[in-house]
Amino acid sequence: MIEETSAGIVLFRIENSKILFLLLHYPSGHWDFVKGKMEKGETTHETAIRETMEETKIADIIFIEEFEEWISYDFQYKGELVHKKVVFFLAETKTKEIEISHEHLDHIWMDYNKAMKKITFDNAKTILTKAQSLLEKTL
Repeated sequence: MIEETSAGIVLFRIENSKILFLLLHYPSGHWDFVKGKMEKGETTHETAIRETMEETKIADIIFIEEFEEWISYDFQYKGELVHKKVVFFLAETKTKEIEISHEHLDHIWMDYNKAMKKITFDNAKTILTKAQSLLEKTL
């Protein structure tokens, strides 16, 4: 079994007093957050920052320090089982216009309720719910 670790960010911005979350449309069809594989020597925060820059060109990221959520899942890649662990951080940006990479088909900023309907996987919905709950307490 292959072991992989990735890091990502639940990115949000405030517009007209509303919290909007960024979702990316992946080529496999699902909608999810920014994330990617850790490179040798990187911390999880460094991976999350690099992946955000590569996938969206967003550079202004302010981490919400109380948020760090891990998920894990298994999938098949070229006939081999992969066990993937992903850590998600929560971060605010002031950037509205983004430039998605070749790795994605589209993007959208959505409020919590709309994002919950758009997100494909249950583990991502759980992460979003935890992020929303924390933001409601702190903002």
